[in-house]
Amino acid sequence: MALCWCQSSSSLSLKKKIAPSQNRKSKYEGQSIKAIPIRVLTVGKRRSKGTQLLVEEYTQKIKYYCNIEDTLIKSNPKATSDVRSQIEAEDMLMVQHTTPDDFIVMMDENGKDIVSEEMADLIGDAANKGVMRLTFCIGGPYGHGPLVRERADMSIRLSSLVLNHQVALIVLLEQIYRAWTIIKRQKYHH
Repeated sequence: MALCWCQSSSSLSLKKKIAPSQNRKSKYEGQSIKAIPIRVLTVGKRRSKGTQLLVEEYTQKIKYYCNIEDTLIKSNPKATSDVRSQIEAEDMLMVQHTTPDDFIVMMDENGKDIVSEEMADLIGDAANKGVMRLTFCIGGPYGHGPLVRERADMSIRLSSLVLNHQVALIVLLEQIYRAWTIIKRQKYHH
């Protein structure tokens, strides 16, 4: 159940609203799908200890279902104060970490809103279509450059809020894990 702010003529009030995805099911729920390898590319600086612990926890959980690789790409590799140069350098490094066979999912604040069941469908669709590897890209502080944007097969957003790259990484990994539990009909998801 979701909460929403509703405005009456004189004040704001908090009311309960039924989320539209509560009854949604993944088309792959309970089906056997290929364990497609997943790579997560993140642009950023050294991770906090707390973030790294959660990353390790979720990657261990995901490894039960498929191979997962977590790659941290150095933010601002040229140590420039020019934002455009920083974006271009990060963009080039991110594209260098992909192959032509990768299905690229770009995390972007302007991407498509999806629910957890649709994330499960994305993984199932990629596996059924023979994708060699599913690669999720989380950009740096100024977002993705033109090379990643052009190369991306899909663009999604994790939240209506703008997320720090460390928070985005944790949310993404949790959703990948949740997607697998949906596919496998495990108790984690409702």
